[in-house]
Amino acid sequence: MQAASLVSFSTPSRWRRFTCMMYEGVLLFGVVFLAGYLFDTLTQSRNALMFRHGRQAILFIAIGVYFLASWSKKGQTLPMKTWNIRLVGRDGEPPTTARLLLRYLLIWPLPLLGALMVLAGSRITGYSSTDLFIVFTPFTLFIWTWFDHDRQFLHDRLARTRLVNVVPA
Repeated sequence: MQAASLVSFSTPSRWRRFTCMMYEGVLLFGVVFLAGYLFDTLTQSRNALMFRHGRQAILFIAIGVYFLASWSKKGQTLPMKTWNIRLVGRDGEPPTTARLLLRYLLIWPLPLLGALMVLAGSRITGYSSTDLFIVFTPFTLFIWTWFDHDRQFLHDRLARTRLVNVVPA
C-alpha cells in the first residue's frame, strides 16, 4: 500500500514547472507520434500536407485526451508526479472534468499568439531562419506568472485551478 502524500498550497517554482514542462514534451512526442501514425495509416496519407487540418484536429484531441485522463485521476501527469506537482481546484479539491477541459482549452491561446508573432517576424525580416524561434512559444505561458501574485499561469487563474507542491509522506 502506498503512503498518502500531503498537498501544500505553495506554488511550485518556475524552474520546477519548466523542467516538468520539458519532461512533458518528451512524453507528448510519443503521444503525437502514435496519434499521427494511426491517422496516417488509417487515411493512407503519403505526406504531411495531405489531410493537414484533419491531422491537426486529431493531434489536438489526442493531446487533450492524454492531459484530461492524467489530470482527472490524481491531478498529475507522470512528469508532475516526478516533480511533486499536483493540479487542484482553487479550493484544493480535485477539479471537475469541465474545469479540466476549460484549462486545456485556455492553455493554447498564448503559445499560438507567440507562434503568430514568430511567423510575422519571419515574414517581416524575410529570413526564414527566424521560424526557429517557434520552439520558444510554449514558454509564453510563463509571462503571466511574473505578474500574478500567486505566480500561477493565466490559464489556471481563468479556469480557477492551481498547481501546488506535493510533499511525499
